[in-house]
Amino acid sequence: MRNKFTTLQSTVVPLPIENIDTDQIIPARFLKATTREGFGENLFRDWRYDNNGEPKADFVMNNATYKGEILVAGKNFGCGSSREHAAWAIDGAGFRAVVSSFFADIFRNNALNNGLLPVTVSEEMLAEIFKAVEANPATTLKIDLSEQTIEIEGQPMKEKFDITPYKKQCLMNGYDDVDYLVSIHEEIENYENER
Repeated sequence: MRNKFTTLQSTVVPLPIENIDTDQIIPARFLKATTREGFGENLFRDWRYDNNGEPKADFVMNNATYKGEILVAGKNFGCGSSREHAAWAIDGAGFRAVVSSFFADIFRNNALNNGLLPVTVSEEMLAEIFKAVEANPATTLKIDLSEQTIEIEGQPMKEKFDITPYKKQCLMNGYDDVDYLVSIHEEIENYENER
């Protein structure tokens, strides 16, 4: 079982770049492993580190001013090739949610299947988040999964976001697909016995 996701209040790491693809999220050369461990250290590897493995000072994740459990990215996040490792890397780096105005479908599904919440907001809301964080890096977002809302704390900006009821239930209970089936095993047995 995973950590339950109900309400998340956190500062954010802003990445106002559009069309971030899965190869930028986790480069293909790191896809040899078959377990989730260790991917977080290679999140945005080619943007975070130079050829000698030294942190690049101009990349946001190397700037101590920005931290938190929410990654806020530009439009069309997670495009490109299908790789579950992208969700593993984001989760492994300590993020519990990613906010963007558009997610590639395969990335969205991989994120949800791995306990990472993709929150789709309007382009106006996304611009306001970037603006607020630029003005004050201590700005926090509040994501309420039960109400399906996201807000910039201390500001009137608040929006609803969509999520399928099944994936919402899984996140709120800390379930993966197998955990969910185990949780309803009595209902499954009763159904089978009635047939």
